[in-house]
Amino acid sequence: MASFNSFILALFIALSISGGEAARQLLQLPPLPAIPNLPKPTLPPMPSIPTLPQPTLPTAQPSLPKPTLPPLPSLPTMLSLPKVTLPPLPSMPSMPTIPIPTTIPSIPFLSPPPGN
Repeated sequence: MASFNSFILALFIALSISGGEAARQLLQLPPLPAIPNLPKPTLPPMPSIPTLPQPTLPTAQPSLPKPTLPPLPSLPTMLSLPKVTLPPLPSMPSMPTIPIPTTIPSIPFLSPPPGN
């Protein structure tokens, strides 16, 4: 594992040194030529949008005939029904009570076996 770590460290140092040399060579190159000024293209003019004729809406509302509704039917009269009595509900059976212990039983301490 130590040899792998030292290999990674040596690789990192080698790349750092070679990267520094490449940066120095880039700084020593002659400057790049200037970008020439190119003419800007002109776009053709946009076509004009024709105006559409506006529709004319009628201003007067036509008169509609008044609907006649049929009379509502009369509701039937309630017949007197006899009062219904419900039988009494049966009583619920009682549940047996289960005693719940309130103390935790102690666990006897077992001593280790004697050593030989």
